Amino acid sequence: MKQSTLATKIGTTHQEVSRLEKKDVIPDEKLEQIAKALGVTVDAIKEFHDEASAISINNMHDNSQAIYQYNFNPVDKIVELYDRLLKTEKEKNELLESLLNKRK
Repeated sequence: MKQSTLATKIGTTHQEVSRLEKKDVIPDEKLEQIAKALGVTVDAIKEFHDEASAISINNMHDNSQAIYQYNFNPVDKIVELYDRLLKTEKEKNELLESLLNKRK
């Protein structure tokens, strides 16, 4: 969401939203306004971290929004999958080597 859109929804300026984004601590009242404007809970904002992935799906019929948050880093999942594939390939190679050695 653009700063100007959020500012309009919480009744402030986009400059104030910019200042709020830079703060480590935001007053609870303001945080509640922001959460309501974003359609999330205050806890979701407080527990958000950069490594979390979020997918936002907009419904064009009624402008409703669903947010799905996944608390994992996609790169970590790719590395995990790669490691499992590599392990499987190593096991397959070891099995083939053992079968070849038995034939000799």
